[in-house]
Amino acid sequence: MTRATKAHVLLVLVTAVWGATFVMIKRALDDVSPMLFNAVRMSLAAVLLALVYARQLRQTTRSALRAGLTVGIFLWLGYEFQTGGLVHTTPSKSAFLTAVSVVLVPLFLAVIFHRKRIPRWTLIGVGVAFLGLYLLTIPAREGFSGVNVGDILTIGCAVAFAFHIILLGRATAENRFEQIAVLQTATAAALMLLSVPILEAPRVVWSQQLVVAIVVTGALGTAAAFSIQAWAQQFTPPTHTALIFSLEPVFAAITSYLVLGERLGWRGTVGAVLIVAGVLASELKSGSSTPVEESRQALEPAQN
Repeated sequence: MTRATKAHVLLVLVTAVWGATFVMIKRALDDVSPMLFNAVRMSLAAVLLALVYARQLRQTTRSALRAGLTVGIFLWLGYEFQTGGLVHTTPSKSAFLTAVSVVLVPLFLAVIFHRKRIPRWTLIGVGVAFLGLYLLTIPAREGFSGVNVGDILTIGCAVAFAFHIILLGRATAENRFEQIAVLQTATAAALMLLSVPILEAPRVVWSQQLVVAIVVTGALGTAAAFSIQAWAQQFTPPTHTALIFSLEPVFAAITSYLVLGERLGWRGTVGAVLIVAGVLASELKSGSSTPVEESRQALEPAQN
């Protein structure tokens, strides 16, 4: 098995874990405030990663430090928006709205990073996904006045995670993935700890379901998953990573249906299908390069 194939397989497994944890986090939020939950699980992940990659951290360069801090900021924003949104919305809706980040990746790459014309299929994918976003979040009767605050927060999460995917791909192309995995998680954990007393009134009841959720999401869903992601994105283009991550809401919807009996209804289901269709149209029909190739392309004009 080639490194590229192994990277793709591992990213699918990571995505399955993330999808399954939406329900776990939703239930845990009955016993803890969202930002405190994020701070505890991310701190656990940061400690575990620092212990595993202690030797590699001794060789951290300024470039890696700068990249890790930048990626960590967007990781922090993404999770704060997502977990805060889960308080007010359902696991399936949260997962499908988060998936909008996938169609934003090629859009941001074209407009912000490469500054070139947006590919036709990217525009089609974005249009279809945003139509799905409308059906999933805007109630038929109330219209925009009935928009759920949790859905709005989750859309903010999608924007933050789109930047995270792009910047992580570039960071691991130019620096050791072990250093980036630790630095991004530690940065997010520090910002989460600082945010708790400022942005919420923290509360916690140390129930069994909360402890299990912290351990699973902190050790498996964050420490192990982001370590794998940081390694795998060296060998997969950002758009391939985004395409794989589009499976996350599918895993979340299946888990939510089996555990909570959640149903989106016909309007929500059509919206969810359109979001996935937009993702596929955008990703499968648009070409992409590896992060290493993108970095080289960015350097070529300066070298000539």
